[in-house]
Amino acid sequence: MAATQRIAVGAMAAAACAASLAGCATGSDGTKQGASGPQKGAPAPNSVLRLIGDGSTAYTGAQPYLPSPERLKPGQKPPQFVVFSWDGAGEDSQRLFSHFRKVAKENHATMTYFLSGVYMLPEGKRDLYKPPQHAPGRSDIGFNDEQGITDTLRQVRLAWLEGNEIGTHFNGHFCGPDGGVGTWSVEEWKSEIAQAKDFVKSWKTNTGMERAAPLPFDYDKELIGARTPCLEGQKNFMTAARQLGFRYDSSGVDNQIWPKRSQGLWDLSMQLVPFPGHTYEQLTMDYNFMVNQSGTKTQGDPDKFDYWGDQMRDGLLKGFYRAYDGNRAPLIIGNHFESWNGGTYMRAVEDVVKETCNKPEVRCVSFHQLADWLDAQDPQTLMRLRSLKVGETPRQGWASFLSGRPAPAPKGVPGAPAGRP
Repeated sequence: MAATQRIAVGAMAAAACAASLAGCATGSDGTKQGASGPQKGAPAPNSVLRLIGDGSTAYTGAQPYLPSPERLKPGQKPPQFVVFSWDGAGEDSQRLFSHFRKVAKENHATMTYFLSGVYMLPEGKRDLYKPPQHAPGRSDIGFNDEQGITDTLRQVRLAWLEGNEIGTHFNGHFCGPDGGVGTWSVEEWKSEIAQAKDFVKSWKTNTGMERAAPLPFDYDKELIGARTPCLEGQKNFMTAARQLGFRYDSSGVDNQIWPKRSQGLWDLSMQLVPFPGHTYEQLTMDYNFMVNQSGTKTQGDPDKFDYWGDQMRDGLLKGFYRAYDGNRAPLIIGNHFESWNGGTYMRAVEDVVKETCNKPEVRCVSFHQLADWLDAQDPQTLMRLRSLKVGETPRQGWASFLSGRPAPAPKGVPGAPAGRP
């Protein structure tokens, strides 16, 4: 089981460049029932620009297309949330980051991109990275060149302007017993997190690309969650993350039940779903499907590519419908921008996005949006939802199951009565 759970895993010039991005932040008006997407009346991107630090990042106002969470009304059936997330997000010659941005927009979806900090660090500056338990300049996923950094920066800018979330996948992606993240202390995790943030906040200094447009967000505020490499080191990472103000973690393995808080963070772990043709269930991640199909060979038997992709697609869809027609637990899916086994897993994920995100009462959202929604709910309602087993529908129906009078909504949450403290 352990093997199947591993994850490969100048001011004026800047203002002009940033303003030029505004026309790129296009999207749907979110008119499909239950769909989550760009909303009418969203603020214009880059209507405000305040450079931060060396100008690598900037405050540009509230994130466009980030919906305000609403508390469920008594008896209201919860929406079906689906989260598509990407480990080590970056743009390379495969152009998968830009492709899935397009797929998301076309299907009323937003996603979470876990950016690897070393993708913002040029090879020539590798010694700036001081990984815990390793020599300076060491990384199991390498570093980047100027073109790769430029391309990744463009995708990160546009993704955020379209309402997507930029999380972190940290830096060197060290796994296993020899200095892997599973052996790191809380303080070592804090060092890794600080460096991951710093590489995003200081890419202009590190690359010399001073005239390039800044990233349009304050990363100290934007970064609220992560997924650890290979799903290792979760316990000490969560302790560090809680102390640093993170709001969620997605480094675990769970069943398809409603999330709860763990160590002060929302546990938004990936889940086990049916694995067609097998009696056991499979984690909702491309790497894990690959390992159980072609082993650690990233390019197996070409004659099986279509079958393997269909197997992943059908497994994810079985998990989706089990929740959609059952307990409505959010479905958490994780992937990598990789063309393993001929790109069959990328095809599978795209098929799942297209089939699920346009359905009534379905919201394809980022972890940020899901955490916002969970925060807005009555704790008693969440307790009732967590009482439902995998695929279980309330026997008495949703209206009766969630008809109890909720506790008063916290002040400032949409749906709170006027004047309620």
